[in-house]
Amino acid sequence: MRKVWVIIGFLISVSAAWAEPVRITAFGDSLVQGYGLPQGDGFVPQLEHWLQEHGAEVEITNAGVSGDTSAGGAARIDWTLADDPDALIVLLGGNDLLRGLSAEEMRANLSKILSAAEQADTEVLLVGMRAPNNYGPDYRAAFNAVYPDLAKEFGALLHPDAFAGIFERVGGDPAKAQEFMQDDDIHPNAEGVRENIEALGPVALQLVARVSG
Repeated sequence: MRKVWVIIGFLISVSAAWAEPVRITAFGDSLVQGYGLPQGDGFVPQLEHWLQEHGAEVEITNAGVSGDTSAGGAARIDWTLADDPDALIVLLGGNDLLRGLSAEEMRANLSKILSAAEQADTEVLLVGMRAPNNYGPDYRAAFNAVYPDLAKEFGALLHPDAFAGIFERVGGDPAKAQEFMQDDDIHPNAEGVRENIEALGPVALQLVARVSG
């Protein structure tokens, strides 16, 4: 009987070793691509490292395109999903915001992306952006509502703000946030990415659990 348990234990350990990691595609703009950062300091390598440190077996593919809008993402989502990832992290909208593009157009583009993922049976984590006060109350309300509305409609996980980690760290003080930003005041530096990943990480673990469970 003891030999049987030894064999079972060996088979379990071998199965664990052979288990394939969860394949996640990070789909977005320069925030995903890692603009202005050394190769190991961007969003994708830092998130992959964070998840692995917290016990998740994952491989994350970088599908970030600097300058991409939600329309650009919608145009390339089918090609991205052709690689058949287990899960998708969608981080788009920052360039729509910078250009003052229509929140309704962004909603339609993101809806196309989430619909394509749903048809491909791919779990999604939608990462939101927050419009600042200087965009006016109407635009701000319309823009900020897009992400929670779509997450609810498609049953996607939601992380409401890509910059949540930085603003939590500085207590919402924009002046203090500069310490965590690159000189362009748009992209986080390596430490800023680290703070944002700390905030995003627990929701990303939920994404892994959805795929694994």
